[in-house]
Amino acid sequence: MAHEHKLEIFRGLWKFKSNVQKIWGVLAFLSLVTAVEVILGIYKPAVLTQNFFIGMKILNWIFIILTLVKAYYIAWDFMHLRDEKSALRRAIVWTPIFLICYLVFILLFEADYIYTVFKEGYLSWNF
Repeated sequence: MAHEHKLEIFRGLWKFKSNVQKIWGVLAFLSLVTAVEVILGIYKPAVLTQNFFIGMKILNWIFIILTLVKAYYIAWDFMHLRDEKSALRRAIVWTPIFLICYLVFILLFEADYIYTVFKEGYLSWNF
């Protein structure tokens, strides 16, 4: 017997009558998130570019978070993770999130070190 896919998104908040409607709903959501990223990238509000959080501009954090939201939702909906057992979902979703957070921490830590060396060390900025 064929396995029927769930015709809802956002944990049942939006329900659709067919797969075609669901695909359009998912497209609308992903397009909205992408449009927010593009608008923020074009206008770059001063409040988001002049304030820092953990050594990085708030605008960059917003880009990272929105990209993770899109990646999670694509995996959740198009790879049908919502239909899998919770242990498999956690293994697939939380492992990359942990690794990405670890990578961001390492990059920020190393970038701060390199900045300090150039600022206070014997080398100078030559670019």
